[in-house]
Amino acid sequence: MTASPNPSPFAAAPTFPGIHHVTMLAGDAQRNLDFYVGTLGLRLVKRTVNFDDPTTYHLYYGDALGRPGTLLTFFPWPGARRAQRGSGAIESVALAVPPSSLDAWRTRLDDAGVAHTAIERFGTDGLAFDDPDGLRLELVATGDDDADPAIQRVDTVTLRLREAAPSAAFLRDVLGFHDATRDGLHQRLAFADGGPSARVDLIEDPTTARARGGAGGVHHLAFRVTDDAAQGAWQDRIAQAGHHVTAVQDRSYFRSIYFREPGGVLYEIATDPPGFTRDEPAASLGAGLQLPAWFEGRRAEIEAALPPLRDAASPPITTTHPEVQP
Repeated sequence: MTASPNPSPFAAAPTFPGIHHVTMLAGDAQRNLDFYVGTLGLRLVKRTVNFDDPTTYHLYYGDALGRPGTLLTFFPWPGARRAQRGSGAIESVALAVPPSSLDAWRTRLDDAGVAHTAIERFGTDGLAFDDPDGLRLELVATGDDDADPAIQRVDTVTLRLREAAPSAAFLRDVLGFHDATRDGLHQRLAFADGGPSARVDLIEDPTTARARGGAGGVHHLAFRVTDDAAQGAWQDRIAQAGHHVTAVQDRSYFRSIYFREPGGVLYEIATDPPGFTRDEPAASLGAGLQLPAWFEGRRAEIEAALPPLRDAASPPITTTHPEVQP
């Protein structure tokens, strides 16, 4: 019998469908909202607070219902220093759009005054640009063909590392990824069949300085699981592989465990349920400040500490989703 190209010393990995969300740091909350809703056309699906610092917003953007796999989330800290790109960090986040939509996106970014460059990687065209805090984003033509040019999901994240081999081994041996392909400096690993939202790219750069956190930096990458049992299986597997993993954390809209890969990047495994409609109907997601039960007694204090947020300055690119029509 032919041996697996990536043999693992552990039992077969549990499964997860791919990326759940990516969480970043930002500076000004209003500027962040204007860009991700007004320019990129995502929906603000939840305005809540950082559960570790409730005087700070936690803003969630995604598709019309905030489905796992579509989510970008931000902790905005006014006056925060800018992040410095470097090793041991997620360097860029790629978002899938329909292949036919790149010309429309070029025009939209031009109209918004957002500088962008054409990219081609793994045989796929795309556009690269920075958000207002300097976070590198890419729109890649890997989405489903659709008349709607909207962003469809998180496609890939790219890690820059001084040494890629330990991080690649962790993805393969512990998380069950496999080597997919290479393109120049980019080494791609994929989970299961390597489908949408199930890819991680690694860049090895032994000369780069260590990344510094701040506005425009990525805080962590979260993978999806369908339920608590699958999350528990991952928790056991990571611990048995000799890596520290946290207890389950209640994030109100999902439950989470956290751990670091060998290069220092923080990973999370988050459950799909209960989702963002647990405290707001689908038609009004993101309309009001939502607090977990343990902060409700401090609502007046928390609201007074948060800057007011107005609606985004320009209309989103997305069309009305049939499930949230009035």
